[in-house]
Amino acid sequence: MIKSLYVRVVITFIATVMLSLILAFFLATLLYKNQITALAEKQLIVSGKQIIQSYQQSQTDDLEGLAQDAGLLLNYRVQIYDDKGEAVRPQGVNNQKLIMTKDQIQFVLNGGVYRGEPHGTPNKGAPEGLIIGLPFKVNNSSYALFIKPDISEITKQFGQLLRTVLIIVLIIGSLFIAIAARYLVKPLRQLTEATRKLAKGDFSVHVQSKRKDEIGILTTSINDMAQELGRLDQMRQDFVANVSHEIQSPLTSIKGFSKALQNKALDEVKRIHYLTIIEEESERLSRLSENLLKLSSLQYEHHPFHPHYYRLDEQLRGVLIACEPLWASKQLQIDLELGEVSIQGDEDQLNQVWLNLIHNSIKFTPDKGVISIKLKAKSSNAIVTLTDSGMGIPAEELDDIFKPFYKVDKARSDSSGGSGLGLSIVKRIVDIHQGDIEVVSPPEGGTSIILKLPLEGKM
Repeated sequence: MIKSLYVRVVITFIATVMLSLILAFFLATLLYKNQITALAEKQLIVSGKQIIQSYQQSQTDDLEGLAQDAGLLLNYRVQIYDDKGEAVRPQGVNNQKLIMTKDQIQFVLNGGVYRGEPHGTPNKGAPEGLIIGLPFKVNNSSYALFIKPDISEITKQFGQLLRTVLIIVLIIGSLFIAIAARYLVKPLRQLTEATRKLAKGDFSVHVQSKRKDEIGILTTSINDMAQELGRLDQMRQDFVANVSHEIQSPLTSIKGFSKALQNKALDEVKRIHYLTIIEEESERLSRLSENLLKLSSLQYEHHPFHPHYYRLDEQLRGVLIACEPLWASKQLQIDLELGEVSIQGDEDQLNQVWLNLIHNSIKFTPDKGVISIKLKAKSSNAIVTLTDSGMGIPAEELDDIFKPFYKVDKARSDSSGGSGLGLSIVKRIVDIHQGDIEVVSPPEGGTSIILKLPLEGKM
């Protein structure tokens, strides 16, 4: 079994060249067969007339001499028949007699010019099977001269020449094909080596290529794939590092305060305080675990999705009421401008979106600040705009806030128990609903989140 692409390409090309040469030879023979036959026929008539003319100009009655001299003509066989239809004598190469039928002989004796094949010719229509019969008279006696080309030697030499030419063409063509195939296969070998490195986890590979053909497109695709895999691998490493950090922090607290509780001299107030911290850190771990599972499930292609029609404005009011203890404790002002809008979506998933967004707004809005929530239907979308009067988000960080574990104010987020997964979950749910989310944070402060959802969601 041939495993090398290079060998396969070379063999395929050589076989194609050989087949093309053979087909070209037979096709050319077929196309020019009639022309070659017509040319041979014309040449035979001219040669026959020259033989007769030479005899008539010689003023001799030696008909046998004529046949003898005519028979010596190179590559011709000549046969003369008298008026009785009998051969004067067999002439030509090896003195082989041209066997003609009585009808053919009589046709020529009657003054006709015969064009055809002698009796028993195996290769009909070929130049070497052609025979010409010409009438002439000697002393008022009619004779028939039949002349036939004997080109077996020429055919043999032509065949040898043709085979030599084909072999030369095949050798030279094979050489060029081998060079061309190496040129074609070389980038494929580079690509193979690149894919092997990718399989081993080396995503820094980059295959150089200036080609614009299919191989060039494939090279570009592999380079793009390597770059994307490298980016994903870096994200994976960051994700693992972030998860480890998020888990390690509460575990350290739980471990430290658990050891502190082993001190028998610890008073009841501190004991309760330490237990409270352990409980909070345990809840933090629980929330982190739930969010990780939630995000992982949302990223799965077949995540459960149960859309139905419901009133979005009523859902927003319900979430805001559920969060009242949070915003009331900070004496926040809530401005609502909710139009009656119904959408088709997964109510449970979108409920998670509004909880995360409103919790973030409450968390990062200072005491006695303002949170505004607006809902309206425009064109085929429901548009929800949530604005707070918090410190805002730096412009250079707006593109990163939807990444898992990303925190704008890391110190503040840690102190408030945030894991940096909330907005990632929000973004994924919005994508599942074929919606769009945009964050705007002007330099003077405050943040606006503009969320668009199609009124007619996917089913």
